[in-house]
Amino acid sequence: MKKVFEAIYEGHRIQVENRWFSGEKLYVDGELQDENLGVAFRGTLNGRIRNKGNGSKSIKVALGGFFSVHCKVFVDNILVPSYPIKTMQL
Repeated sequence: MKKVFEAIYEGHRIQVENRWFSGEKLYVDGELQDENLGVAFRGTLNGRIRNKGNGSKSIKVALGGFFSVHCKVFVDNILVPSYPIKTMQL
């Protein structure tokens, strides 16, 4: 099973992809920034949003759940709403 979550922050698209047996991936504006491989019931991913003025903000993603996967996205330690955008059977 594959589940994809999405959050938009200041015009940046944050996507988190979760696959039961091949792990999780974090994409920011289409660029892979972090991944966990293998089976896990909890995962953490980290990345950065780069601003035009050479600044950046940290991203932390927490994934977890037993019967269903839940995703929380934090940018500079502030929770950003994220929504599941697709689920597929593989």
